[in-house]
Amino acid sequence: MSTILVVAEQLGGELKSATLPTIGFAKQAAAATGGEVVVLVLGSGASGAAEAASRFGASRVLYVDGAQYADYLAENYAPAVVEVAKSVGATVVCAPSTTTGKDFLPRVAALLDAGFVSDAIDVAEVDGDVVYKRPIWSGNLIARVTSHTDITAVTVRTTAFEAPAEGAAVSVETISVSSGAATNAAFVSFDQVKTDRPPLTDADVVIAGGRGLKSGEAFGMLEELADKLGAAVGASRAAVDSGYAPNDWQIGQTGKIIAPNLYIGVAISGAIQHLAGMKASKVIVAINKDPEAPIFQVSDFGLVEDAFKAVPELTSKL
Repeated sequence: MSTILVVAEQLGGELKSATLPTIGFAKQAAAATGGEVVVLVLGSGASGAAEAASRFGASRVLYVDGAQYADYLAENYAPAVVEVAKSVGATVVCAPSTTTGKDFLPRVAALLDAGFVSDAIDVAEVDGDVVYKRPIWSGNLIARVTSHTDITAVTVRTTAFEAPAEGAAVSVETISVSSGAATNAAFVSFDQVKTDRPPLTDADVVIAGGRGLKSGEAFGMLEELADKLGAAVGASRAAVDSGYAPNDWQIGQTGKIIAPNLYIGVAISGAIQHLAGMKASKVIVAINKDPEAPIFQVSDFGLVEDAFKAVPELTSKL
């Protein structure tokens, strides 16, 4: 029987939401291979994150407590994940396709001599093989990938999988590993962006602005609208590169991948790199004065109107 090992993400002892769709992927992979799902939490004083992870259908939840895991560092994470993967007989090691998962999991794959699949959006058994699907060319093509190594490392595009329903908790097993703190790297600092709005990747509603807003001050009207809707605020790369919005607002192939229930794109033309980051949204609304803007090709509702007229009117109606 195969074992799917999920490396959970936590911050300050709280389980990050990206872990839950990754468990959803792991359950789908386990169904395809006849295996079980094991969740690993690394942290320091982070037992709360492990307890939270135990309620989403995993067979086992393992918790490693160590001072070297208080702050994320790939050089500390990778050896510990490798050791646990070997001890549980993992055939698949997976993590969310976040900056963290993309950082340490390739190291894990190299140390395990494992195959590697990035940005998986589906997994299934086909004619005796486990087949993964992943987007390429900004999502215009879907590649089917089969790994024939004993272990496969997979980063999971979390927007493609549902979080499992919360249920009865399994007991958390506190374990130890022999790998210590790295000697070739050290954690220096973590500059966390704090906001009263929901995180961009977790928000049910996202309002994003493009270069057509022409200034950073114009994003203020989007923030006012977002506050009315309890939404997160995002931006296209063009707007970020122009200095209108901060880097952590960037949505797209080189930014954040989102799939909210409602996405509102304001003065965004719809370059393919941006569409790759938001076209999985459940409902897409586009506001643009150019009727030929490419974003109208993927939108469910489109309004051909000047944003400086439409957004204040929409805000006043709300």
